Amino acid sequence: MDGKTKAIVAHIFWIGWIITLILNMKDKDELASFYIRQLLGIYLFSLAVTILANIANAPIISAVGGVITLVFWIMSLISSIQGEKKEVPVVGNYFQDWFKSM
Repeated sequence: MDGKTKAIVAHIFWIGWIITLILNMKDKDELASFYIRQLLGIYLFSLAVTILANIANAPIISAVGGVITLVFWIMSLISSIQGEKKEVPVVGNYFQDWFKSM
């Protein structure tokens, strides 16, 4: 499986991400690794927003965070389909730095 295909498969929720992570461990590809890191950051961002919204009992935080997460995910998916490495705005470079061991 080539890097572009792995990057696209990684966008199929958590299961696709896990499959791509496992496949990429055996045969490392720079594009797939890039999107593995981006998506891990996006998924953790979504989880953090959900937890924060539940603690604060603020559905508006959940709604805004959900929209931001969806926009980031769509931007990431489009870039992976195009075979380009584009970070999500604002936090994408942090994701690449924080998860560089992946």
